[in-house]
Amino acid sequence: MPLDITFTLSDNDLEHFQAIVDKAKSSLEDTQDAAAIETAARQLITDAKSTELPGFISERLAKLELVINMIGDQEWQLSDDERKRVLGALVYFCNPDDLIPDHIPGLGFLDDAIYVELVIRELQAEVDSYEEFCNFRTGEEERRRQKGLDTHVQREEWLADKRAALHARIRKRRPKSGGGWRLRW
Repeated sequence: MPLDITFTLSDNDLEHFQAIVDKAKSSLEDTQDAAAIETAARQLITDAKSTELPGFISERLAKLELVINMIGDQEWQLSDDERKRVLGALVYFCNPDDLIPDHIPGLGFLDDAIYVELVIRELQAEVDSYEEFCNFRTGEEERRRQKGLDTHVQREEWLADKRAALHARIRKRRPKSGGGWRLRW
């Protein structure tokens, strides 16, 4: 029988996460930062998949994988500012000294799952729009295949309109500062 457990992160708890993010950001200085952030986040997922995880942690890490895929998806075409925003959210995973060491069985990825939840809340507009884009792309590819059409012919044209609409929606839905606690990236 499933059990719902709810807990509240205090301002001090949130600031603790922020301190870890700030520490990780200060250690990244050159143009390889983006690759290092993406690699660290992907490595966390790889490490996590090699262990038996509780479902609530696995679900959050699947969302993390979606966020990582979003920054690497050439057809999604994030602007430089949007890309930096997403990478800034992922910098936590570059710090090997996170809240709970990952090697602790069953709980090592708990802090990462909590942080992913914070990231998803912060990037909700981006995540929702990217999921819609992926669903549209997959559906359109299937529709074209069923009609005997090449999915690469005019691909950029049929993706461009959807992508532009979704990117505009992201900018419109993105929370403005001053609406409560916000991660600083």
